[in-house]
Amino acid sequence: MNVGIIVLCRFNSSRLPGKILKEIEGKPVLTYILERLKKSNYSDGIVVATSDSTADDPIARYCEDHDVNCFRGSLDNVSERFATCAAKNQFDVVTRVNGDNLFTDPVLVDQAIELAIEGDYDFVSNVDGRTFPTGMSVEVIKTSFYEKVLKQFNSPDHLEHVTLWLYQHPDSGQFKYIYNDTHPKAHGLKLALDCEEDLNFVSLLLQKMDRPHTAYGWKDIVKLITNE
Repeated sequence: MNVGIIVLCRFNSSRLPGKILKEIEGKPVLTYILERLKKSNYSDGIVVATSDSTADDPIARYCEDHDVNCFRGSLDNVSERFATCAAKNQFDVVTRVNGDNLFTDPVLVDQAIELAIEGDYDFVSNVDGRTFPTGMSVEVIKTSFYEKVLKQFNSPDHLEHVTLWLYQHPDSGQFKYIYNDTHPKAHGLKLALDCEEDLNFVSLLLQKMDRPHTAYGWKDIVKLITNE
């Protein structure tokens, strides 16, 4: 079973331009994401998938400088970029990570991957119901299933938002949702990096950590925010 972890990102963001390479405490956002994902048992399959637009050349240079596998595909058809990246790397199962998810939890990633493999699910997600903070989303998809349903994506929103069609068609395959029923204070928390205000919040959160950020799982981060 060949397992991939695809980090989807682009350089130009309307709300926070260049956010994927903006530095926090001396390190680019992408470095934080990759440092956390490298704690996964499936870290050998990490790929950064950006676009073939010249605007995303800085991301490609970053990957080259840091010996990170980089795939470049369509700028606007992100779903196709995701599928083509998975196919090119011959991934049987692939995890989708957004470039604004600085605090992705590698333990959650591994749990979702293992659940998908052991249960032979087409799609495993912790997004349904938003019981986890935004910015800690984990979505695992069987590549053959995604290639099949991709042909049915029929709107610009489906091409831009990689898994939107799946949530709109829950009976299209074998789906499994993961819910947080242990930390209710996590519901509604925002940790996705979308704007300058988010950048400031994340910076303050990292400053509060007295251990390396990779030592903080999602529950630890929630406790840090809620002062539990």
